[in-house]
Amino acid sequence: MGLFKMKANKIIDVKGLACPMPIVRTKKAMDSVASGEIVEVHVTDKGALSDFPAWANAGGHTIIEQSEEAGVFKFFIKKA
Repeated sequence: MGLFKMKANKIIDVKGLACPMPIVRTKKAMDSVASGEIVEVHVTDKGALSDFPAWANAGGHTIIEQSEEAGVFKFFIKKA
């Protein structure tokens, strides 16, 4: 990723929560930011790897970056 660091408008930590709570909390966070802003989500539920892309796609949002570090998945989701 180099020196470029993704800048999120809001960061939510849903580590340790099982489906569907990460999506529920993320939806709430997305509702609180403006169109084009970015929500960064930290999640440990492996189901998020399929849930988040499907959810974002359904809502018209874009996952602009996704990474995993020590079992924590990070999603940077741009609001539609």
